[in-house]
Amino acid sequence: MRKKYRIKKNEEFQKILNKGRSFANRQFVLYYLEKKGQSHFRIGLSVGKRIGNAVKRNEIKRYIRQAFQELEQEIKHEYDFIVIARQPAKDLNFFEVKKSVSHVLYKSNLLEKQK
Repeated sequence: MRKKYRIKKNEEFQKILNKGRSFANRQFVLYYLEKKGQSHFRIGLSVGKRIGNAVKRNEIKRYIRQAFQELEQEIKHEYDFIVIARQPAKDLNFFEVKKSVSHVLYKSNLLEKQK
């Protein structure tokens, strides 16, 4: 995933957390905020130190980025997302992360309708 599609600035994080909506499951919390006229969604990731050491946290972030990249065609593009990993996420492999992320997106109606 290209870096221009990531959210890095604290002001943008705070805006999405405060003004956006959220949905969660056991592994992840998803905050989202609609941005009209945006051609591609952007994501910000937060994986706390309680999840594990730096290697484990970076692995989870790679898995989440890859899951969003593989689901790119199905996700509505005019949204900014923040994904916060919860404690159970540390035990997941990539396929479980992708399934959990797609579940959160589906439940929050952020996936395009399949044809």
